[in-house]
Amino acid sequence: MSDAEDEDLTAIVEAGEDAVDRSVHPSGIVPVLQNIVATVNLDCKLDLKTIAFHARNVEYNPKRFAAAIMRIRNPKTTALIFSSGKMVCTGAKTEALAREAARKYAKVIIKLGFPAQFKDFKIQNMVGSCDVQFPIRLEGLAWQHGHFAQYEPELFPGLIYRMQMPKIVLLIFVSGKIVLTGGKRREDIYQAFENIYPVLTEFKKLAQPDEAAAAPKALPAAKGKK
Repeated sequence: MSDAEDEDLTAIVEAGEDAVDRSVHPSGIVPVLQNIVATVNLDCKLDLKTIAFHARNVEYNPKRFAAAIMRIRNPKTTALIFSSGKMVCTGAKTEALAREAARKYAKVIIKLGFPAQFKDFKIQNMVGSCDVQFPIRLEGLAWQHGHFAQYEPELFPGLIYRMQMPKIVLLIFVSGKIVLTGGKRREDIYQAFENIYPVLTEFKKLAQPDEAAAAPKALPAAKGKK
C-alpha cells in the first residue's frame, strides 16, 4: 500500500471515530446489528398450499416444517408464514427494514385474496456484533465471572456470558470478536457491550515476547592463536 493510500485509510478511520457519540458509546465501539427477528399477526387463517402455488420464492413442505418459507430481496429477508396467520420475519439489519419487509410479505398475502391485517408488529430479538481489536483471556474471565460465564472450549470455542441487566447473552471469542443476542431494543445491545467492555480490557491478553528476542545470544567464536 502506498503512503497516499495509508493517509487516506487513516483519515477514514479517524473520521469514523469522530462520528461515534461518546456519550452513548464511551468505549468508542458501536456494535453492528446483524439480524433482527420480528413477528406480526396477519389476523386471518391462511392456506399455505395456495400461497406456495401462487407466490414467488416460496417453499412449503408440511412434512418437514409447519410454515411456508417466503423470501424477498429488498430488504433481503426471510418470512416464516403459519396457517394461523402468525408470521416471523428474519434477516433485516434495522428495525425500519424489519417493519418494511413484514409489510411487503403482508401485501403479497393480501394480493392472493386473503383478508390479512397487520397487527401486533414486535421486535423479538436483535443480534449484534463487534470486535474489540485485542485478544481476551477467556479462562481468567470465566474464573472471575463464574456466576455469569460458561466456558467449555471442548464443546464451543467462545465464552457464553449471560448478562442480567440488560438481559443479553454475549458470545466472547479469544480473538476479541463479540456477538450479542437477546435484545429487543438496540439500546440493550449497546448498553450490554458498554457494560462488558471494561471487563474485557481487564482480561486483555498481553502479547507474548518474541522467542527469538528472548533467547540468549550465542557467544562469539574464539579466535585462534596466531
